[in-house]
Amino acid sequence: MKKSLLFLSFALLFLNSCSSDDTTSTDTIAVVVPSEGAVLQPAIGGPNQPNQVYVDLSTGKFETVNRASWDFGFSSGTDYRVILNGALKMAVKKLETSDMTLVQTIDTNVAVGAGTTLASNGYVDNPTGILTGDGAGLGTAIAEISATDADNKVYLVNLGYAISTEVPSVGSVSIDGASRGWKKVRILRSGSGYKIQYADLASTTFTEKAIAKDMDFNFTFFSLSAAKAVLVQPEKTNWDLNFTPFTNYLNFGTEVTYGYSDFIVSNRMGGTQLYQVLVADGGTYSAFTKANVVDANFSASTLDQRMIGANWRNGGGPSSLPSIKTDRFYVVKDALGNFYKLNFLAMTDDTGVRGNVTFEYALLK
Repeated sequence: MKKSLLFLSFALLFLNSCSSDDTTSTDTIAVVVPSEGAVLQPAIGGPNQPNQVYVDLSTGKFETVNRASWDFGFSSGTDYRVILNGALKMAVKKLETSDMTLVQTIDTNVAVGAGTTLASNGYVDNPTGILTGDGAGLGTAIAEISATDADNKVYLVNLGYAISTEVPSVGSVSIDGASRGWKKVRILRSGSGYKIQYADLASTTFTEKAIAKDMDFNFTFFSLSAAKAVLVQPEKTNWDLNFTPFTNYLNFGTEVTYGYSDFIVSNRMGGTQLYQVLVADGGTYSAFTKANVVDANFSASTLDQRMIGANWRNGGGPSSLPSIKTDRFYVVKDALGNFYKLNFLAMTDDTGVRGNVTFEYALLK
């Protein structure tokens, strides 16, 4: 118990030094591949959840970035794929033209929301994190960028919502602020990288920027408001988990798009794998050892970044607040081949305020 409290105190000390502005901050606790367990509190930022937090289990390090600091992510892989900032509920619709000088109008159907937007409309990225697909809810919402310029159409872009500044009741969240408005965007190839064209809907001119691939990262991220590439994720093998609001699919008889808070995705592209263990099936967290790891159980996470997702918590309801699920924990294998067990301890602070997650984890050896 004393060791857990000691590690928690380390976490609290470096939590207080984390930045919540538009730049990425890096903080490290005095733990390297913790063999006896560590406790971390990612700096999500409270009930407005302003930050995306990237956690590297091998070092006990996390990096935070303001989730409104970027709009598009440009794949560094051999393909030419572009993702949206689902943490802001961005959505796009492909138009029939490749002419950026044409005036466009708002289409309010291009949005994220249960009961209003079918997943099959293809307005958002497939939440599994699989980039390939031919639309209709598969792959990225923006089609693969063609080597033939004329094939790359203009997209109507709903920029989603700014980060809310409203203070919600204790135990609740307030994620969405004011509408961020609309843009028209067209993306082309440029050498081994990309070129983005963007403008207001009524504009007959547009801004154009080149974006290079960087093979050390999964994506190069771009901010329309800053008109430049910005640092968001750590290098591709230097993080395992991302704590973030998230645009997901939800089945209401038909799959619709739906915004989640308190969501966690894994670094599938960087090689992180994981699976869930139910206590009823696999024993307790404290008793779990490396000998209990089932390698075959990792396979699903190679095709879906949502293996934790929102499964670690209860959603709450009219008469109950969200809470952690105590009947499960997770096994993580990082890109270096290390195995960890991971268990959630809290999703609020001591006063019940959301956006204050605490988890413990330990190296399995």
